[in-house]
Amino acid sequence: FFFSTGSTLCSYELQPSEYTTDPRATKLCPKYPVPESAPIPFFHRCAPVNISCYAKFAEALITFVSDSSVLHRLISGVMTSKEIIMGLCLLSLVLSMILMVIIRYISRVLVWILTILVILGSLGGTGVLWWLYAKQRMSASAVETQIAKDNLQALLIYAISATVFTVILFLIMLIMRKRVALTIALFHVAGKVFIHLPLLVFQPFWTFFVLILFWTYWITVLLFLGTTGSPVPNEEGFVEFRMLGPLKYMWWYHVVGLIWISEFILACQQMTVAGAVVTYYFTREKRNLPFTPILASVNRLLCYHLGTVAKGSFIITLVKIPRMILMYIHTQLKGKENACARCMLKACICCLWCLEKCLTYLNQNAYTATAINSTNFCTSAKDAFVILVENALRVAAINTVGDFMLFLGKVLIVCSTGLAGIMLLNYQRDYTIWVLPLIIVCLFAFLVAHCFLSIYEMVVDVLFLCFAIDTKYNDGSPGREFYMDKVLMEFVENSRKSMKEAGRGGGAEGRELKPMVGADEE
Repeated sequence: FFFSTGSTLCSYELQPSEYTTDPRATKLCPKYPVPESAPIPFFHRCAPVNISCYAKFAEALITFVSDSSVLHRLISGVMTSKEIIMGLCLLSLVLSMILMVIIRYISRVLVWILTILVILGSLGGTGVLWWLYAKQRMSASAVETQIAKDNLQALLIYAISATVFTVILFLIMLIMRKRVALTIALFHVAGKVFIHLPLLVFQPFWTFFVLILFWTYWITVLLFLGTTGSPVPNEEGFVEFRMLGPLKYMWWYHVVGLIWISEFILACQQMTVAGAVVTYYFTREKRNLPFTPILASVNRLLCYHLGTVAKGSFIITLVKIPRMILMYIHTQLKGKENACARCMLKACICCLWCLEKCLTYLNQNAYTATAINSTNFCTSAKDAFVILVENALRVAAINTVGDFMLFLGKVLIVCSTGLAGIMLLNYQRDYTIWVLPLIIVCLFAFLVAHCFLSIYEMVVDVLFLCFAIDTKYNDGSPGREFYMDKVLMEFVENSRKSMKEAGRGGGAEGRELKPMVGADEE
């Protein structure tokens, strides 16, 4: 600095040539504005050598927390209630595991609750609309304003629309009533699966752990990319590190890798669950199951099906990336584009989102078909699609009724944990704020319930495809016996009786069941 500017920073008794060599320079020269640093091994980053830098940061953080009275009270509430929070989190974990076992016994009750709520809601809404219309019609005066006439006309339209909706809903429920029995039977069998394969419960934890490891690695590489490049002087005379050449496009490669590998890890979980459940379903004597069906499924995945999983996750990535690009463009152009362009962007984003969800569901069933037949991804996806189309109404019943039942299970766990939290934290209401602890507990309970019940939903979907393939290629005759559980066998027998009765009367129900149970005639 002295040789380039001629400015003397140190004491005059120290010559400029001695600034960096004389031991007195530490006392006679000013301190560096940047603390002395040293490189961290293997990470190529510098960190302050003096520990006081970290102590000052901690002191500043403590000062900020102390000065913020609301934040201080919230944090103190969490610290005071930490034992209760940990206990309630453990309670939500236990409740989720118990629910996964007993849901097969309460599935029929949940279906009846759903049916009653839908009937009462639709009838009540329609009745209220007709009552309001009749009330306004009777109280109408001789001289009415145009607004009153418009409101009366709108009420009539709403009441007629609600009536039509209620009638259609009742017809759909009448048609779907027998397929709801399949949903109940599948939930019952899924409960048995978790009894025979208890390690399935821990699949979300392993998947989350692997995702955390990958995301940590991804962020580390991202930090390296953010500080890489070649030193280039800018207009102001400072040196900047700019990425030149192919290095500029590494960001896109890195982002695509994040999406693809994350989807790949989730697909590995789906394939592992599918392989274990398929092994359970197609083993006639359950006592002859392998010692660890899940580890056997992981072994088959690593040896034979990694390409299938990679291709399925790549297809999801090809759909997800354009949707993210459109969402980024929509965010950047917010307030600048015209109404037509905004509508088109939102429509494209919505269509891509729907396509992504459909492909995700098809991929999951393709993994199940791969676990059953050991075919490649395209063949498995085609077979799964044909099975799903042949059983479209049953798929709709399972996805609507089943998803609602699992949603009720999540609500039950969150409400139970929240109620227990309110009762326990209520004793501390005089000396601590328990709003934040309760929010933390409820969020954790929801996440735990979602992880556990999503595995349950996955098992139900795998069981349904196994059931559909079983009934398509087997009819229960000698040499072509069913693999299914007794509960599903009862459902098939009841379906055959209904088919015969409907066949005598020429009903549509018998014709609809024919491709499933009578497929051996093809």
